[in-house]
Formats: sequence, structure tokens, C-alpha cells
Amino acid sequence: IHAVGPWRPISMVRRHPVSIDNVSIRAVLEESGVGRLSVSLQSNAEDPAMLLRCGGMEQPFEKVGDSHYSAILKLSDIEAWWPHTHGAPRLYEPTLVSDGLEYPLGRTGFRRIDIDRGADGDDFALLVNGERIFCRGAVWTTADIARLPGGRADYEPFLRLAAAAGMNMIRIGGTMAYETPDFFALCDELGLLVWQDFMFANFDYPRNDKAFLGHVHAEVEEFLHGLQASPSLAVLCGGSEIHQQAAMLGLPLEFWSGPVTDEIIPAVVARMRPDVPYVPNSPYGGAMPFSPNAGIAHYYGVGAYMRPIADARRADVRFASESLAFAHVPQQRTLQRHLDVPAVHSPLWKARVPRDRSASWDFEDVRDFYLQLLYGFDPAELRREDPERYLDFSRAVTGEVIEETFAEWRRKGSACNGALVWTLQDLLPGPGWGVIDSTGEPKPVWYAMRRAFRPVQVIFTDEGTNGLDVHVINETDAALDVELEVVCLRGGKQQVVSGNRAFKLAARDTERLACTALFGAFFDTTYAFRFGPPAHDASVARLRSLADGAILAESFHLPCGRGKALHDAGIEASFGRDNDGWFVDLRTDRLAQSVHIDVEGYRADDDWFHLAPGATRRVKLHALSGAEGDIPPAGEIRSLGSSHRVAIEG
Repeated sequence: IHAVGPWRPISMVRRHPVSIDNVSIRAVLEESGVGRLSVSLQSNAEDPAMLLRCGGMEQPFEKVGDSHYSAILKLSDIEAWWPHTHGAPRLYEPTLVSDGLEYPLGRTGFRRIDIDRGADGDDFALLVNGERIFCRGAVWTTADIARLPGGRADYEPFLRLAAAAGMNMIRIGGTMAYETPDFFALCDELGLLVWQDFMFANFDYPRNDKAFLGHVHAEVEEFLHGLQASPSLAVLCGGSEIHQQAAMLGLPLEFWSGPVTDEIIPAVVARMRPDVPYVPNSPYGGAMPFSPNAGIAHYYGVGAYMRPIADARRADVRFASESLAFAHVPQQRTLQRHLDVPAVHSPLWKARVPRDRSASWDFEDVRDFYLQLLYGFDPAELRREDPERYLDFSRAVTGEVIEETFAEWRRKGSACNGALVWTLQDLLPGPGWGVIDSTGEPKPVWYAMRRAFRPVQVIFTDEGTNGLDVHVINETDAALDVELEVVCLRGGKQQVVSGNRAFKLAARDTERLACTALFGAFFDTTYAFRFGPPAHDASVARLRSLADGAILAESFHLPCGRGKALHDAGIEASFGRDNDGWFVDLRTDRLAQSVHIDVEGYRADDDWFHLAPGATRRVKLHALSGAEGDIPPAGEIRSLGSSHRVAIEG
């Protein structure tokens, strides 16, 4: 569906005899911590009395030319704008006062964004207000493929789910469409950084067509004019895969770029948004523009190219502006309502599975590869003999891959500074790339991303004969008093070794500990030495707050593979209610993998998670639109290793 013609609202406005035009707004956070707000404008009024107000302070405008006025307001006690994973996205409301009348100038935030390219020049890391940020999120598609809407109500459900999943960056790719200022206003509020490609992709654009280049200049200028005060705008990019296409065709370096991305766009950006870093293309950098070990990558080693998960470390990814594409299966209720056909076998199903044009494989084949790699099952045999179980494993596996891959990228010592998943939402109901289905419902993989993206996090990494390492991350601006506990289980239930340590986790810090340092003795946590049969099949790490005992994060490691740790767990479940609404309490007698909570009319706060024996796990239930909150919920609980379903009623 092509966006042709006037596809968003057009307004006719009767001009007032006294006009205020060409308003330019710039909010800058200086290194000293002072916020500088600069506003310039044109007015045809005779000697207007104008003031700029913001943050409880005001500054008169000065005439700097014919009908041209400007004011600079410095705010010493400013609160910086942060991505929500690292602080509060503080916004201010500047106001123009002209001859006693107030004119709101929208909302803005004060922040500073820089790019750190490292000592070798091959790095790519965002520094926000001087702090290095690990960027994670997804690539935006559209709120509606047919309507291409631009209103707040259309954007809000998807962007709120992005923030709720712990994403801190959204990329609008060069193969999509420009979104409206309402999109950026929401990202400003939610603390979501925006990587914005200009809409140039995969083409050899003309170099000497003056009319075309003039249109490019006007397009970029018009787009940036509407976003001049938006703090969420974090990266401006010339386009998508222009350099990559030329390089993959075997063309020499001088054919990779052109004046559109190298001259025209950066000149406009430098004039209108000098506070936003510019990159010529995505991907960009390295011996080849798509080499993941330098600059910006489109990384599909894990994913489309079906490399083992260890490739996520071997590839030395610096920053992946897109990555990890799979055909993610939606929740069963979505399929029953919107695509009630035999999975995989139906042509209608297969038509909604993404594929690269002319490829002999699709992204369902990619998902099946990892299902066999992680669980040891033949996907075709499983699908033939038990299609329902096949779908559940398919729902779980892509989340498992994403969690493990991001653990590699977020570990202490990793050179990776961020990665965005392809894509945020689907265009049609079915097994698309999106982590949110087209109805606005999170897919199972969304919950895995939410666990992988926690600002306060604990993760395992398998270091082979070096043992099992555990990494503890605190991205917040406050130190935390925590306790780390690691337990190894045999048969998913019998504790064979454990250890714990209490310590203060500094703000913006990552700590790495060897599990054997917690145990105080050798234990083959990774089953690398293989002295006899494995002594355990699961390790569990829990990070607790010493302030209130709450579990901040959990991580699981299955040394012999997920398939060898599937147990017929006995899960006990019960509903309860408090001031925040309904919840479900879960207990298990042994490790239960990928526990699914299916309650009509409710969305679980977490889903498709591993449940360890011992403590009770409480999961909040959020009523969906139209659900009767006073009617006791009813549903069932199931897990991958068990054929039993636990029916529960409130």
C-alpha cells in the first residue's frame, strides 16, 4: 500500500492581522548543568512587548533585525531529560507572552546527546547527559498499514507497550513513513529515544537532478521544523541500506554514497538540529558497511543467517540498528479470533509469514532452526504429531533466543552499545516480525524482551571451562543494596549447591562474579569438564532488594540444554485480589519452563517465564478493555514440559 497524495489532514487557516511566524526553538543542556532555551521568531506587530517564560523564569525578547526577535533564557536549576530506563523524562512548557496574550510553545526537555566512537574509531555508543546508554528497543512499522494515521490515540497503545517492555529506543526506518509530531510528543513523555531515518532506502538516487535535490532539501527541512523542540529525537540517519546495497552488488566505495546523504541532509540537520548526531546511513562503518564489528550494523547472524547464539559474541556487534528477526507466533486467543486456520499448513497462514523477496526460505524456517537447536526436537515431526505443542514451543523459542542474545550484549566486558529488534508491531494478525500483534496485544516474545531489558538485571553467561558467570546491572541513578543468590538444581528440584552475597550495587554500574566464588568451592556449573553424568540440569540466579526483600530479577541457565530440563512440573495456582486488582499466585514443585497464564479478559504482567521451585511467584493481572473487573477471573496455567493444564477460578 503506497502513501500517495494528501494522506493526512490538511487545514486552511485564516491569518490574523498580527502574525507570529518562523518560530524557532532550541533547548540545550550545557555541560555545567545549565539549561539554555533559545527562541527566535518574526512578528509584523509594531514594537510588540514579548516575553519568554519557562521553569518559573522569564526573559524579554530583543529585536535583532527587521521584524525578527529573539530571546535566550538560562535555567540554572534545570532537571535533565533522560530515557526512562536511566532517569525521568522531565519536560518543560515554554510560553511566549506577546502584548499580554500567552502562546504555548509546546513542550521540550533539556538533554545532551553525543556519540562515542572509541579509541579505534569503530565504536558507536550514545552518551546522554554524559552517561553511556545501552540502547534497546525495536523498529517501528506503522500504527495502521491502511490508514497510515498520525494521531496520538493511534500511536499511544504501541508506544506505551514499548516503554512497558523496557525499551528505550524506537527506530523509524527508511522503508517506512514519516510520523507526526504527536508520535515524538509521546516519546518525549515516555522517555523513548527515537532513531529517525530519512525516507531514502535501497536506491541509487540521482546526483545531478537539481529539481529532485531541491525536493530532498524541502522534505528534510519541513520534517525537522515540526520537531525542533523534541528531546526524544536522538539520532538522524540519511537512510536505510543504500551503502549496503551498493557494497553487496560489488560496487567500489565511491558508488556507495551520494550528495543526498553526504551533503544535503547533514547540512540541513547541522542548521536545524545541531544537538542531534547525524549518521549517513544504516548500516554504516567497517570494511563493509554491514560488518557488525564496526559502527552501525544490521545484525542477523543470530536469526536469518541461522548462526549459533555464540555468534552474538563472536561477531563483536558494536550497535545493531536492526537485528533478531523471527516469525513470532501470537497468543492463541489472537489466532482464534483473527487467523483461525491450521498453523503453517494453511496458505493464509503462510502468506503472513515474512520472507526476503525471492528467497527459498522464510522466517518460520529460521524459527524452526532455533527450536531444534535449543530444544532438540525435529520441528516437522513435532508439528505433525502435536501441532498445539509445536505452537507453544514456537512461541517460547524466539523469546529464549532474544533473552540469551541480549545477555551476551549486556554482559560486563561486551563491546555492544545497543540493539534494536526488527520489528515492533505486525501489519496483519499472524506470525509476523512484530513483537506486538496488529491488534495491539503483546506476543509471547514481548514478555521475554521485557525481562531482557530490565534496567536492574541479573544474567548468566556460559564461559565454558571458565565456569558460569553472573552479571548484575544497575542502570539507575541510585545505588542499590542487594543480595545475589545462585542455586543449582538436579531434576529441576533438588538443590545440590548454592551461594549468596550481599553488596551495594553502585549507580550506572555492572558487576561480574564467578558462581564458584559464591559457592566457595569448585562445581561444574557449565558441565564443561564432564567428570561423570551431569550433577544438575538448571541454575537459578535471583537478585533481591535488601530494602524490602523483593526479587528484582531472575536468570536461568540450563547446562545440558532446554530439552533436557523439561519437567512435568506440579504447578499450584490461585487467584487473589488487592487494591491494585486481581493477581495469581504460582508455586511449583520443580522447574517449570515457559509458564503461560491464560485468563480471558486479562493480560498477565509477565508470561511465558520460567518458574523455579521454592518461593511463591505473584503475577498481577491487568484487565483488558471491555473486561468486567468485578467478575472473578477464570483461566488455566500450562508449561512447556507438562501436558497438564491447571484450571483456576477466582
